[in-house]
Amino acid sequence: MSVARFVSAHAARRFQRRALLLDQPVATVGEALAHLGYVQIDPVNVCGRMHDLILRNRVAGYREGDLLRYLYGDSDARPQDPPSRPRPAFEHYLPSAGVLAMLPLAAWPHLRARMRHRRSTPGGYAGQLSTAEESLAQRILDEIADRGPLGSDDIDHDSRAVTAWGTHGRMAKAVLDKLFFHGRVLICRRDGIRRVYDLPERVLPPEVLHAAEPSPDQTARWLLRLRIRQRRLAPLKRADLPHAANDLLALAIDGCPPLYCLREDAPLLTACEETGPASFDPLPVALLAPLDPLIYDRRVTRCLWGFDYTWEGYTPPARRKRGHYALPVLVGTELVGHVNPKADRAARRLRVVSRSVRRGHRVAPAVRQLAEFLGLRL
Repeated sequence: MSVARFVSAHAARRFQRRALLLDQPVATVGEALAHLGYVQIDPVNVCGRMHDLILRNRVAGYREGDLLRYLYGDSDARPQDPPSRPRPAFEHYLPSAGVLAMLPLAAWPHLRARMRHRRSTPGGYAGQLSTAEESLAQRILDEIADRGPLGSDDIDHDSRAVTAWGTHGRMAKAVLDKLFFHGRVLICRRDGIRRVYDLPERVLPPEVLHAAEPSPDQTARWLLRLRIRQRRLAPLKRADLPHAANDLLALAIDGCPPLYCLREDAPLLTACEETGPASFDPLPVALLAPLDPLIYDRRVTRCLWGFDYTWEGYTPPARRKRGHYALPVLVGTELVGHVNPKADRAARRLRVVSRSVRRGHRVAPAVRQLAEFLGLRL
């Protein structure tokens, strides 16, 4: 890899927000998914779900729920109705982490080795099935084959098991979760946030399901590119570099560890370097999702953007600094604070629990837009 290219912090910030579609939204969910590589899915709905909050800033005219409508089509279709169009994507966990995401169909072959590994790895909520679980798993697979798509509530079985959260729940749900991790069932639709599963051959097109499996080196390259496509600027470990050295451009930015972008993004980076701070066109204030790609890597957010942010959704209330679902406030090339909203669906109101925004920046219009997006009043 060549010597690192020096880039100013301002140019790097402008590049990241442009490369992540925050300056000019794309026309469709499919375009955003293809550009980002995946969209993280989270069912928690404090002031909108994570995936909707990520995409509303990136897809023109995006409505709440459009990501799942893009994948599953008409939510009013009867359960037994076949899909009205070929499935454009699928839900699964990223191979390198327990992160549920919507992925393009081309990702499927790269997940198969990890699925096999999980099936044969003892222990854990995603690992090998116990003898009792395997017996129930076979029964569940037979029922899905005979009855069609099923959720865990459709399985008549009362045994208990430890869930992914360390609590005790229904074994039927725990086994379905494992079968999903192992790629033996896939989500075919959702009833609200409830997952409904079917056999892979009835979810994915045959040419995708049976595509040739990539080599370990090819999948390692795909994973590395996926990480950078998702964030556009990312730190990497030395061991990662050989997998995609020719695809990467090393950047030196004052105050930051070495960061990398995709070589194909170099023209956009150059354009951002050639435009100085004085000519920056003011953009509307944006409220970012807590796991937005721009701020996902806390190290980069801290060193490049000067903003130390942690999502506190799973932090005990007494230890929270910003709030349960604080949304960072992006203004141009600065992160200037946060707003912590909460949707009161019963009263049809969006309430601002707390906020902290640098003086001189108005966030009321952005909060009003979020309320309108959710169909609520302030």
